[in-house]
Amino acid sequence: MAQIGYAAMLEQFPPRDLVGFCEKAEAAGFSGVMAADHVQPWTPQQGNAAFVWSFMTAAAEHTKGDIGPGVTCPSFRSHPAIIAQAAATMAVMYPNRFWLGLGSGEALNEHIVAGYWPEVAERINRMFESIEIIRKLFSGKDVKHAGDYYKMETMRLWTLPEQPPPIYVATAGPVTAEKTGRFCDGLITVGAPEEKIEGVFQRFEKGAREAGKDPSTMPRILQLHLSWARTDEEAMQNALTEWPNGGMKFAKADIRSPNDFAQMAKLVRPEDFQGRMLISSDPDSHRREIQKFIDLGFNRVYLHNVGRNQLEWIDVFGRQVLPKLH
Repeated sequence: MAQIGYAAMLEQFPPRDLVGFCEKAEAAGFSGVMAADHVQPWTPQQGNAAFVWSFMTAAAEHTKGDIGPGVTCPSFRSHPAIIAQAAATMAVMYPNRFWLGLGSGEALNEHIVAGYWPEVAERINRMFESIEIIRKLFSGKDVKHAGDYYKMETMRLWTLPEQPPPIYVATAGPVTAEKTGRFCDGLITVGAPEEKIEGVFQRFEKGAREAGKDPSTMPRILQLHLSWARTDEEAMQNALTEWPNGGMKFAKADIRSPNDFAQMAKLVRPEDFQGRMLISSDPDSHRREIQKFIDLGFNRVYLHNVGRNQLEWIDVFGRQVLPKLH
């Protein structure tokens, strides 16, 4: 059975409110939390950006399901050694619950430490070198590293879980998907057309098999943005106001400022969400959309309703959507 979790968007809500939403979601039948790691929101309207590691600790104390960052970048703001330490500590505190979701980074969050913002190929290479360092540190041994992008003096992790947390990588591209299959424990992606997802899955499976792993046992995780409200009009208004970035049909990884996103948001029209995000007041439409992705092969789906109406949405989906998924 696929697991349907709650996507805690730290860009949109104060952290204490979000802990309450996570509790309510779990009580309503959602399983697990994916927490967004942001230093800035996409647009000023979203209004928040709490520190994800502090939030995850509080949320884990108030829930029983799995929890992880969807996703954190181990390359710019934080050296991979620090990400490894943070992840190991979470795994010690919440055994068999914490997972480490990693991505290659977006300028919105990573450029704040200044320096040159590299092109996508370098960002991906940096991420995989980071994963190499994190994996070595999870061994508990003394580790040194001198690579293309990172230097690390002799270090070890002194607080270590019995089992290292699984590492999942966020990707929508075939090359990264294949390397993820080879070097990591699972894949995270966002809603996309079926043929694109199938292509990503094929390369992920190829990489896993080449590394001697069984891809059928590896998690395929989806973060699914949606807009549900009592009326279609309200659902659309929530999308345009709260999540215009969902209607932007271009790569966003090089844009640095929420104010720039706010300018671009003025150009977003209702039709721009077509095929990118379901906007509907009909719970059954949302059920079909979620089921479509489960049928494609996702075994964990974290839902993000873009409106401020979190509690009402959790209640409606808990009663009318989750029980009907198979």
